Amino acid sequence: MAPVIREIQKDPDTFDLTIKSTGQHREMLVQALSTFSITPNVDLDIMAGGQTLAYVTSEVLTAMQSYLQNNETDVVMVQGDTTTTMAAAMASFYNGVRVAHVEAGLRTWNGWEPFPEEMNRRVTSLVGHYHFAPTDLSAQNLLREGVDPARVHVTGNPVVDALMYVLEHTEAPPTPIAEGRPYILMTCHRRESFGEPIREIFGAIRAFAQTHPELSIWYPVHPNPKAKEPAHEILGDLENVVLSEPLDYVGFVHAMKGAYLVVSDSGGVQEEAPSLGKPVLVLRDVTERPEAVEAGTCRLVGPHRDRILESLERLLSDKAEYQRMAGISNPFGDGAAAERIVSLIRDDYA
Repeated sequence: MAPVIREIQKDPDTFDLTIKSTGQHREMLVQALSTFSITPNVDLDIMAGGQTLAYVTSEVLTAMQSYLQNNETDVVMVQGDTTTTMAAAMASFYNGVRVAHVEAGLRTWNGWEPFPEEMNRRVTSLVGHYHFAPTDLSAQNLLREGVDPARVHVTGNPVVDALMYVLEHTEAPPTPIAEGRPYILMTCHRRESFGEPIREIFGAIRAFAQTHPELSIWYPVHPNPKAKEPAHEILGDLENVVLSEPLDYVGFVHAMKGAYLVVSDSGGVQEEAPSLGKPVLVLRDVTERPEAVEAGTCRLVGPHRDRILESLERLLSDKAEYQRMAGISNPFGDGAAAERIVSLIRDDYA
């Protein structure tokens, strides 16, 4: 959302902007927003240890209800598929405030994968007024669900805008990887990966690392114990596997840029890494971003040991296959999504 915020801030005569934060991942959020010179106006400060999805939903609903009752608001902008996005959209709907949904229309058509994101984004689409779809396919998904075509706009995804901004305005921070040593970057943190799937993933990475001591595998470990504990148990004794603290946004962008390829269960990485010419092996059986798979920049390998190993070996040994995946242009945008989004809202109120 940072590029959209910055674009709105360019036009204070038209827009009176309030930026709200829930306080989730506070330290990482502050670091990320500082890169874009953004400071939230309101901190809802609702996060608590051991919080449940029901807790987050109820707290965001209550906080947004209070804000909207006491502050005249025309549009609430939300992004993506988090529980905060869904709850803020519901509160806006209850108060008759228009919802502008950035990154609208992504679908797996499976309510349990990813969980709870698929439900969150569908609910947001039900109450949305502006639907800013990153691709033609995501726009078609919304039309298939009966969304008014006049409210669906293909804009690209501002995540690509953010990536380009970071690369242009920041320097690469120090890394735990020796200079000149090739590495594979990994992320693994989704709820549906926890338990046996994540152990299968880490088992595959262990086997690959043992076979290829010339490579490093860098895993900035998610702080959730369901990821952290099996990571250190299965991978912690390998010299060429680096288990680091989580990276801030700037660090992660530069880590992707320096990697040979990326192995991830993240959604955003499927959009970011192709902009950097990095193939992505997606540790999921389904994705809400099939454009990347169809284009050939990403490959679904799931949490399956044999498929992970086979794909890693192929991209390491088959240079033509690697170049094919790395050379495809990103289907998710050209870096001008924020400008399109803000222009559409401005024109609607002109």
